[in-house]
Amino acid sequence: MLEFVDSHCHVDFEALAQDFENISQRMHANDVKRALCVSVNLTAWPNLIQFVEQHDNLWASVGVHPDYENEIEPTVEDLVERSLHPKVVAIGETGLDYFRLQGDLDWQRERFRIHIRAARETGLPLIIHTRSSSEDTLKIMREEGANKVGGVMHCFTESLAVAQASIELGFYISLSGIVTFKNATDLQAVAQVVPLERLLIETDSPYLAPVPFRGKRNDPSLVRHVAEKVAELRGISLAAVAEATTNNFYTLFNKLNKENHV
Repeated sequence: MLEFVDSHCHVDFEALAQDFENISQRMHANDVKRALCVSVNLTAWPNLIQFVEQHDNLWASVGVHPDYENEIEPTVEDLVERSLHPKVVAIGETGLDYFRLQGDLDWQRERFRIHIRAARETGLPLIIHTRSSSEDTLKIMREEGANKVGGVMHCFTESLAVAQASIELGFYISLSGIVTFKNATDLQAVAQVVPLERLLIETDSPYLAPVPFRGKRNDPSLVRHVAEKVAELRGISLAAVAEATTNNFYTLFNKLNKENHV
């Protein structure tokens, strides 16, 4: 029996939250058993965690996305305190983004360091966002000892060299619907060679719906299409991708005990 897990989504966002009963039904129909609802700021976090508490198939992270410039900066203590909630299994999403924001981004780099320190204090893995910033992202990961906790490079779109450097630091590579896009040939090449035991799949919903739903609203039920593309690219069965990525999810986010949440 197939089982998929969406390792990164934002179903607490209003449009998805309001439709989550229907989304859950579609998840069930597509063998998507669970999803990780990822935090983007602390202002919305109380609503996120309340929403996750209401659904047995959802878990949460805590963190502030690097694109949120005008947020109150989290402290290590802020993140650690919220991470004690039983449904919080990761720190993030965090990282660097030099694509959307420019200028003096010292605040972004310091925020990233705070998240890594919180992850090391809690022992929880990191969810890392990096865009047009891979050199600095890896540099800070090394300087702050991110390898002590590991994590995932989410919605990966970087080079094979960046993937390999991340894996050397104990991180997983998560593929989104982008891997199904016709023009994503470089990413598809990466998807073919990253070790299967280091791969995760995600939707990043409501964004980046996979083919054949590209341009439409995304949701966790569509993560199966990401797995299908990975299986096609690697020349292996869908069952092999489902088993590996699901096992990888529980290995990484080990606060979530699989046997207790069947």
